[in-house]
Amino acid sequence: MPSGLDHSGRPPAAFHAAGSSSFTEFLSSVAPELLPGRRPLPPGMAAEGVSAHATTIVAIACTDGVLMGGDRRATMGNLIAQRDIEKVFAADAYSLVGMAGTAGFGLEMIRLFQVELEHYEKIESSMLSLEGKANRLASMVRNNLGAAMQGLAVVPLFAGFDVDAKSVDKAGRIFSFDVAGGVYEERGYDSIGSGSLFAKSSLKKRYRPGVTTDEAVKLAIEALYDAADDDTATGGPDLLRNIFPVIMTATVEGTRRYGDDETRAVAEQIIAERSENPTP
Repeated sequence: MPSGLDHSGRPPAAFHAAGSSSFTEFLSSVAPELLPGRRPLPPGMAAEGVSAHATTIVAIACTDGVLMGGDRRATMGNLIAQRDIEKVFAADAYSLVGMAGTAGFGLEMIRLFQVELEHYEKIESSMLSLEGKANRLASMVRNNLGAAMQGLAVVPLFAGFDVDAKSVDKAGRIFSFDVAGGVYEERGYDSIGSGSLFAKSSLKKRYRPGVTTDEAVKLAIEALYDAADDDTATGGPDLLRNIFPVIMTATVEGTRRYGDDETRAVAEQIIAERSENPTP
């Protein structure tokens, strides 16, 4: 926080002043240097060989709400920087967020987004609408545009259970973003990251409106498996190291993360099915 803190331990006056319900706006006025998009960067392309990149995320709308899954690999150039990174998180009680791109900036953006939503609920004693949450995330992406233009881009994928929806089967909604902060609602499913082309192609052939949550889990892991088959930056299920995709759902009961035992069982089923009819 800024210099000149009261040595008595009391928060500075800025913490007691009236303001908006946005934690990001509060931080921009009190300590703007702590915001991800406000840090000075060296001139030129800053990403080459110095930052880990995360891929691939999929989201699927289902009868109970929405599901999001992400592989576990992060790369740095042609090297595997981390085999078990997590890229999918609960944003709040009814929404999920995943990220692709510069891993460090992405994880920081997600943590700030989680605080932003929690801060709003504490100040307003109510929850933002799903569109409101997506718009708050879009503004954070827009604030990172300077870094994105230097190769340190972060692109999130946001999905949630809309508590204001007229019916449960219409409550699962998915929002994608571009690096300039544009936000777009997707229909049925979406994917981001370097393996998204292959993941979306897989979902395009297998997805049907009205899929159940169990069916969506298999569709997501199959899509990530297909992405890993053709994209070197996407990691497939690793049975030897017990590393499997992160699978989370958002339903009327809240968010839930599937355990490794559950995702392993589905991954083993998919691998067994592919073994019976391997492709070149």
